[in-house]
Amino acid sequence: MNKPHLYQRANHPIKIIQFGEGNFLRAFVGHAIYRLNQVSEFNAGIAVVQPLEQGRVEALEEQGGAYTLFLNGWANEKEIKETIVIDSIVKTCNPYKDFNDFLSLATISSLEFIISNTTEAGIVFETIDAFEDCPQKNFPAKLTRFLWERYHYFNGSASSGLEILPCELINHNADQLKSCILKYALHWNLDSGFSHWLKSYNHFHNTLVDRIVPGFPKDDFDKLSSSIPYLDHSMVTAEPFFLWIIEGDKLLKEKLPFHLTELDVKIVTDMQPYRTRKVRILNGAHTAMVPLSLLYGLETVSQIFSDDFTDHVLKKVVLEEIVPTLPMDKNEVIAFANAVFDRFKNPFIKHYLSSIALNSIAKFKVRVLPSILAYQEEKKESPKYLVFTMACLLEFYKGYWNEQTMPVQDDQEVITYIQQCWKLNTIQATVNALLRNDALWGEDLSQNKSLTSALEMALTLLHQKGVKEGLLTFLNSNIFIEK
Repeated sequence: MNKPHLYQRANHPIKIIQFGEGNFLRAFVGHAIYRLNQVSEFNAGIAVVQPLEQGRVEALEEQGGAYTLFLNGWANEKEIKETIVIDSIVKTCNPYKDFNDFLSLATISSLEFIISNTTEAGIVFETIDAFEDCPQKNFPAKLTRFLWERYHYFNGSASSGLEILPCELINHNADQLKSCILKYALHWNLDSGFSHWLKSYNHFHNTLVDRIVPGFPKDDFDKLSSSIPYLDHSMVTAEPFFLWIIEGDKLLKEKLPFHLTELDVKIVTDMQPYRTRKVRILNGAHTAMVPLSLLYGLETVSQIFSDDFTDHVLKKVVLEEIVPTLPMDKNEVIAFANAVFDRFKNPFIKHYLSSIALNSIAKFKVRVLPSILAYQEEKKESPKYLVFTMACLLEFYKGYWNEQTMPVQDDQEVITYIQQCWKLNTIQATVNALLRNDALWGEDLSQNKSLTSALEMALTLLHQKGVKEGLLTFLNSNIFIEK
């Protein structure tokens, strides 16, 4: 109780604006920049911008932007435990309280990079965002306003352009972000010189990030606190594994000399093979298993492996329904899948299923649905394990199960729509209404008769028999659900 608060303000010039102050960016980007500063002359400070009205930049500011990263896990058959005070953040900004402070960041001459992670649902274009808003709702709109400020302040100079690295887990994330920004420029009637400056002097790099970062370690807070001589309410835990794939050229490699660190950062011309493997296996397994496991009564990822039923389901999902759909060397993909299982079982990390459940519909569309559709295309039938996990996802969004509240976290519009669909008279009507909403899935899935029929059966059995018996009955059904 008598410990001082952590306060360790670094003196690096601001080179990076980071949209997002959550656990992942602090344990991933914060750590990466910390290591670059340690081993090179990179000398970069991060200014963190809170992208949502509710956030934690004030908590970070109370500690001078510093926080503790606890790395715990296994690598090369050895236990790794490391405690690091990350001092990469030199400024915090809440545009909802001081919009002018946010715009002033655009005038910093030392600025070189924009990094973001606003989840898969964050990179969108919506006409509700206006130039005059203080701030705009969506991240691409905020960034457009920010870049417009920089363009004007520096008179559209080539040297004022930035390297932009979004970390949202959507394919071609930088391309999509750039498209949104150009749409806002057109929607707001910004002059053509701005669009020219965007295209000519700002470089948008598609990226892929990979590190398991749980939520705030609430259960281990006292234990972790006892190991450090200060109070830290922004501590974060993560696994040692680190992978950052960035599409870029030789110039970007010179600007980001990660080769001097031990971190696995690959700057490549094409990240798609890495992206497909990681998103469908690691993230796909997470997203597929979360609703099923929560309905089944589990709380953490590691518990999936301690239960024979969920352990069996996870491995069937990955090894029999996801891996066969990947057009890569199967031995290499299976080795990656087994490495993922080991990472999931990390005994030092409590990765709460409820924290992974954020924006599950958008995640399912990106991470799992492509595997279902690819399996249908190849096998001419629906993958039963993955279909059942999708049934659990739709059930989860009701918000309750067996008189228990489910931790649904999503845009209220998405939640309301799904829950309204559940008020229809039959499961058939509910499934049809849910699948035909192409805003949820990127296409009208009600036309996919194999998926529609399979989901109707899976949901019926889920209601009648529960998770375990429902799935077993579904698997043993004699109905061949042909695509």
